[in-house]
Amino acid sequence: MNDIRRTILWVIFGFSMVLLWDKWQLHNGNKATFFPTTPAVTAPAAASVASGATGAASVPASTAPVAAAAAQGAAQGAAAVPGQPAPAAAPAAARERIEVKTDLYRLTFDSEGGTLTHAELLQHADMTEKNRNFLLLDESAQRVYVAQTGLIGGGFPTHKTAMTAVPGPRELKDGEDSISIRFESPDQGGVKLVKTWTIKRGAYDIAVKHEVVNTGAAAVSPQLYLQLVRDGNKPPGESSFYSTFTGPAVYTDAKKYQKIEFKDIENGKVDIPRDSPNGYVAMVQHYFATAWLLADGTQRELFTRKVDTNLYSVGMLTSLGAIEPGTSKTVDARLFAGPQVETMMEKLYPGLELVKDYGWLTILSKPLYWLLDQLHKILGNWGWAIVGLVLLLKIAFYWLNAKAYASMAKMKAINPKIMEMRERLKDKPQQMQQEMIRIYREEKVNPMGGCFPIMIQIPVFIALYWVLLSSVEMRNAPWIGWIHDLSTPDPFFILPLLMTLSSLLQTALNPAPPDPMQAKMMWFMPLIFSVMFFFFPAGLVLYWLTNNILSIAQQWIINTRMGVPPQFNLPSFK
Repeated sequence: MNDIRRTILWVIFGFSMVLLWDKWQLHNGNKATFFPTTPAVTAPAAASVASGATGAASVPASTAPVAAAAAQGAAQGAAAVPGQPAPAAAPAAARERIEVKTDLYRLTFDSEGGTLTHAELLQHADMTEKNRNFLLLDESAQRVYVAQTGLIGGGFPTHKTAMTAVPGPRELKDGEDSISIRFESPDQGGVKLVKTWTIKRGAYDIAVKHEVVNTGAAAVSPQLYLQLVRDGNKPPGESSFYSTFTGPAVYTDAKKYQKIEFKDIENGKVDIPRDSPNGYVAMVQHYFATAWLLADGTQRELFTRKVDTNLYSVGMLTSLGAIEPGTSKTVDARLFAGPQVETMMEKLYPGLELVKDYGWLTILSKPLYWLLDQLHKILGNWGWAIVGLVLLLKIAFYWLNAKAYASMAKMKAINPKIMEMRERLKDKPQQMQQEMIRIYREEKVNPMGGCFPIMIQIPVFIALYWVLLSSVEMRNAPWIGWIHDLSTPDPFFILPLLMTLSSLLQTALNPAPPDPMQAKMMWFMPLIFSVMFFFFPAGLVLYWLTNNILSIAQQWIINTRMGVPPQFNLPSFK
């Protein structure tokens, strides 16, 4: 029975590794190695967008959710205003690129629509070139990722409207708390849009004020759209050896946090709430995110849309109601564009911290992150905080581990008797199984006793894995000596080599399976599993290495106390 159970466990483990590998490959835009499927569309579209190519809805490719609505004034529930005169042609303003610098950002705005087209984060280095700052938003021949707003419902100003930037300061000076940049549109459809971006010192949420002025002779009822547009490619520098999500996400109280795959937008398989009095829309990638935020109580309509080839948008529409001639209405929004620091995002908007995605283990990951953060405040180093957290977890699970290792020690003590019996009855498999069960019963040994206590802890350690993988605090965080960035692989592979050795040492301390084939598998599996760790972030490898070392120490102590001196079961590959 013991042999059968062990075989089943190894088969499940091996098949799980195959499925995990395929999932990593698919998430990174590659074909699955073992179970190939049709890949999502990944053709670049940046050039067509930058040149203003026409999209599927016969408007500029970078246009909003309501491509046809902007042209016809009737999509997404926006009705055209009857009897309204066609807007007079206004002289085109010279298109400008305006750069604004603060303590956290170097931003570039396009006077066409008053759009934010570049966001360089001055406190975060690039993933691949450490001497450069990280570029979150970008509009270039290589990438498209922009934040746009505008009006629909009657030929009103959109993000394609030529606007004028009001002169003013373009750099946040010492002693100043904020800086603003103001864009004014010409009269269009009897409406003038004034858009003011305000960037605050030390904040990653940018206030965006939309003042809509009715300059015509009839009442108007425009809708304001807020959207994020980006290509469907993975960010540069992403690893192929572990999976992180890139794509749109929405949050509402009704359905909570929902990730949306680009391929689902492509195939029209998106199921999100249409109307909601709360929530946000976001674009998420490893460590960073952008999100449009409106005040709770403001009714909004959420949408996703394929804008062009490999170009997608997620956004919100909100109605301004009727605006009488000569009056105006204002809508205040915020754009979050920055790192996924959980404690910061919790304060900005309810549920925004969920863009830091822990998956189904969120209930365990959040307290683990909190504990890791507290340890960092005490120790002042994220590497030592990881070591400290693993130590606390080992203490918390000490008695469970003690039971598992005690069971293993008993198994090791009777292993010579089992091996002798197997050799004696090798030609009588049925009698061998019966004799093995008798020995386990007489010696009061449960062959599965070492597995159950360890399996209980697996969700906790998987949750900690996702905490370390998703925490932007690990980026460019040093530990000791040669480890200058816990979010990238060990440059000299020292930690992965030590982890491999510790895994083999653990295997040598465990009781050898009676079956020779299983015994060989016990040595091969740690080696196969360890290969991936050569490409994992150093912080993750440090976590596994620390766990291995503490497990070996505990196993050694328990074996000694039980009178089963630690012995190394070296492999035999005859």
